[in-house]
Amino acid sequence: MTLALELSIRLVGAGLLGAFIGYERELRAKGAGIRTHVLVAMGSALFMLISQYGFDEAIKFDAARVAAGVVGGLGFLGGGIIMKTKNHVSGLTTAAGIWVTGAIGLAMGSGMFLLSILCTVVMLVCLEALNYYTVHLGDKEYSAVLWSADQAALMAAVNALDAKVRDISLAREGDGFQASLVLRFKKRIRLNDILKQLSTQPNVNLESLE
Repeated sequence: MTLALELSIRLVGAGLLGAFIGYERELRAKGAGIRTHVLVAMGSALFMLISQYGFDEAIKFDAARVAAGVVGGLGFLGGGIIMKTKNHVSGLTTAAGIWVTGAIGLAMGSGMFLLSILCTVVMLVCLEALNYYTVHLGDKEYSAVLWSADQAALMAAVNALDAKVRDISLAREGDGFQASLVLRFKKRIRLNDILKQLSTQPNVNLESLE
């Protein structure tokens, strides 16, 4: 096998492994999908190949410096994916996945084929197979705003919810009362079920839920 062919296999192989990870993210309707993960994996692999073979006197260069630069760059890229609202953080798993995808690309670029494939398999197991179990564990918090013309009906609606009320504030709003509260639900409950609980309370309007 010629050196050019081996380097091409490393580069394309990194892209394929990134595609597998990106496909799983596409199934979960995440912002970073196949194209993003393929580019991250191939880019990381190419940086590693350049650091090893891109200089005539490569032995005088430290290839680990390029790997460290890739890790820092991916950290910056992942930071742009993470979004935080009042009581919810999203994008952490996708950001971590891009970070690991970059590591897989670096490993593939350095010729560690078995390690790259093994890491991809383990990562897909963590993302997909374990998702079924972790989604049912623990609680999840939502911030809700309810309004009613009747204060007693408003408080009765809050007490009737199948959730733990962690924080609540009541204020006069127009011709009625507005309650801002933080609700803690079991993770296994679906968002549609939560909306149904909040929107079907008698004489109470759901103004927002996040």
